Amino acid sequence: MNYKKFFSDELISLKSQGLYRKFRAINRNKTSFPKATERFEGNEREVEVWCSNDYLNLSQHPEVTKTSVQVINELGTGSGGTRNISGTSTYHVDLEQLLADLHRKEAALLFPSAYTANQSTLWTLCKNLEGVEVFSDELNHASLIQGIKNANVECHVFRHNDTEHLEELLKTANANTPKIIVFESLYSMEGLRSPLQKIIELAKRYDALTYLDEVHSVGLYGPEGRGITAEKGLEEDIDIINGTLSKSFGQMGGYVAANSDIIDYIRSFAPGFIFTSSMNPSIAAASITSIKIAMQSEHLRDNIRHNSDRIRSGLRDLEIPFLENDSHIIPIHLYDPRLCKGAANLLIEKHGIYIQPVFHPTVPKGDERFRVTITPRHEASDIDHFLNALDDVWKSMDLKRAEPTQAEKKAVSRIY
Repeated sequence: MNYKKFFSDELISLKSQGLYRKFRAINRNKTSFPKATERFEGNEREVEVWCSNDYLNLSQHPEVTKTSVQVINELGTGSGGTRNISGTSTYHVDLEQLLADLHRKEAALLFPSAYTANQSTLWTLCKNLEGVEVFSDELNHASLIQGIKNANVECHVFRHNDTEHLEELLKTANANTPKIIVFESLYSMEGLRSPLQKIIELAKRYDALTYLDEVHSVGLYGPEGRGITAEKGLEEDIDIINGTLSKSFGQMGGYVAANSDIIDYIRSFAPGFIFTSSMNPSIAAASITSIKIAMQSEHLRDNIRHNSDRIRSGLRDLEIPFLENDSHIIPIHLYDPRLCKGAANLLIEKHGIYIQPVFHPTVPKGDERFRVTITPRHEASDIDHFLNALDDVWKSMDLKRAEPTQAEKKAVSRIY
């Protein structure tokens, strides 16, 4: 086989479809965010960031960075190994207890990323629950899908947030068959919430475990930022919660929280946990500080809600197509990868606005978009500048105006 030709041809095909990705080298300056510095063709220029997942800016909080530096000076930069070979510090233990308390669960388990936590936990559960059938929302994150696929078990995909379809599928399963319903509380590309209460009711009726991804919810919703399950008072009704440290808490890593037996089982049987070096103690320590700050920062969550509403109001006035929701995530639709990249380039070249174009495989082909996220450090003047820049780009490129009707907003399945 001509390996060089294979890889070259695949990349040529990707580029011809407008799906080739380029990454911008951007330093988010602690003192001036949302302003940042981009290194571009050997030079540097100032840009304004509108697509960060550091939702509360806690990666740059002085107390968080101080904690990180202190622990690096105390213990160094590495963990020393996997959790069972010298890689467990007191900071790992304390962080897991804090995460368990955050979600009102008995225990929690850290992973290097939320992707690894999802993939490894679901693979482990599905491989070991004999005859298990999985019921998965069609817009679930790639990490959830991959964990299910790797286990090679029967998977029923239900239409996005469609509990009637979910129940139809649950009815087809044997009553004695183990079942897991896998879904998210807030979908990252749409900013839409799931019908938590109804899914929990179905899980109880059909004796299914619930596995909930709270990655884009934790830190931002509910009392003390404990997530949408806490907001709805449903924490005790979810069996396994997955979360992240790399978004609202501004650090790196993921986790699962559940009762002590489930967590101990995953700890004992999940290869993705057993054979992976643990996160650096400095990250674990910084995460503890960050979570404690987030729990006391309702004013930051209020700020994000207010600013998100201000952006949505401006988009409506400008008739720029976006998906209506009540979250901090604002999807602006362009429906074409080349238009999406072209608009992103014009925004940064002409207006200094950095927002990453989102296309396949992150979203289905034909559903390309910008994914706007606001932070507490974006001010009203930044929002006005952003909206004016979007309006100018839409005029310059003669892009489609007016919000799509609800009938046009059809959910398209991720790749299973």
